[in-house]
Amino acid sequence: MRILIVNVNTTVSMTEGIAAQARKFAAPGTEIVGLTPRFGAESVEGNFESYLCAVGVMDAVMRYDQPFDAVIQAGYGEHGREGLQELLDVPVVDITEAAASTAMFLGHKYSVVTTLDRTVPLIEDRLKLAGLDARCASVRASGMAVLELETQPGRAVESIVAQAEAAVRDDHAEVICLGCGGMVELEATVRERTGVPVVDGVAAAVTIAESLVRLGLRTSKVRTYAPPRPKRITGFPL
Repeated sequence: MRILIVNVNTTVSMTEGIAAQARKFAAPGTEIVGLTPRFGAESVEGNFESYLCAVGVMDAVMRYDQPFDAVIQAGYGEHGREGLQELLDVPVVDITEAAASTAMFLGHKYSVVTTLDRTVPLIEDRLKLAGLDARCASVRASGMAVLELETQPGRAVESIVAQAEAAVRDDHAEVICLGCGGMVELEATVRERTGVPVVDGVAAAVTIAESLVRLGLRTSKVRTYAPPRPKRITGFPL
């Protein structure tokens, strides 16, 4: 089984970290291929960058010239999953939805801890669109920019833990979702400090994608995610 995991930004080191995290949780025999878009923003922290990344992710996947069995979009609250589902027959899993749906097996309410406050509405919208918002206690911002997760790891951990603790204490969350692909490998620290289950979206997405492939399930093509109608598209990179 081969799973493509696509970073939504153009920072290669982040792609490598996301792919490494995916490999830790993949079953024996699953090959993880990390893809970085050839165009886009170095970090995605707003609507403009999110819409741009959607095109970059589709471009990266459609340019991959080897067979694959599933795709994971490794961006929290980003646009584009639906476009991929129109283009592909294989399962497409978004880490935002993977984390939230997994969290609901573990507690009554979950909270998401993400990066900057401006990304909170994007995550809230993605959860609402996916029908996962009813059991979301809160989406909290750590105040850390995406790239600061790499450049200031000590400060990032403390900021994320502080918001996770507040979500459990004040919002009555019983599970924490790490709201950024760049937060891989923080789940153990947050779990120890909060005492609640912590879900990393990359790890959750890998196991969900593997399950869908093993069940022989593919994206439905009868209506919403039917292939795009043939027509002339001018200047589009695909």
